[in-house]
Amino acid sequence: MKLTRYWIELKGKAAPANQFGVTAYTVDDALGLITEYFERTYQEEGPVEALRIVENVDVSTLDEGHVLPNMLPPTYRGVWYPMS
Repeated sequence: MKLTRYWIELKGKAAPANQFGVTAYTVDDALGLITEYFERTYQEEGPVEALRIVENVDVSTLDEGHVLPNMLPPTYRGVWYPMS
């Protein structure tokens, strides 16, 4: 299966935990990875609801002052922004 880069903005989450860069097989896979991230980082359970999803995001279009210097390489499956 092919991996896809996603930029996902979540509904109902406080900033900065409402924007994520994720590389995954599908949108559902990406949302699952974000759910795991919340459980691991914030000990917060429950489903995540997307407000906006950008498929095949061009990372060069993301915030160069904050996102780009604070992200992992987006070439592997997982959450690459924010870094954990």
